[in-house]
Amino acid sequence: MNAYEYAMKIEKDGEEYYRELAKLSPYTGLRNVFTILADEEVKHYNIFKELLHHHKVDLTDLDINLKKETIFNELNEDKDKLNLDLKEIEFYKDAISVEEGLESFYLKKANEVDSQTDREIFIQISKEEAKHKILLENIITFIQENNNKVASAEF
Repeated sequence: MNAYEYAMKIEKDGEEYYRELAKLSPYTGLRNVFTILADEEVKHYNIFKELLHHHKVDLTDLDINLKKETIFNELNEDKDKLNLDLKEIEFYKDAISVEEGLESFYLKKANEVDSQTDREIFIQISKEEAKHKILLENIITFIQENNNKVASAEF
């Protein structure tokens, strides 16, 4: 399995993971956020598929920063209802670890491919995975802050 095929498998697994988190979440906002992340993984998959087949790759739709406002608007919809236990938060921490691993993996692969263009694409995807990690960290902070406010209000 070459770097592109392996990257495609990783991205497919990531998509399935986020779709599963979306399905399991009782909160509309979190479901929508995980769906956005799953859709981002599909974009990554398609980029590696194009690289595998030596097609030109379009990276114009590859910036999750453009969706940050939407993502946190989605979370705000549920802010009064969010009450996640430690087990649920651990799922999100696991996702952060996965994104961290992907960031490192793609940087490593960038040094292994021959084409400068492909190298730059691996680096760009690595940066996107880093943004996913930061987004997930922000979600955990948002949830924990909200849980603390709910706990404080109870006393």
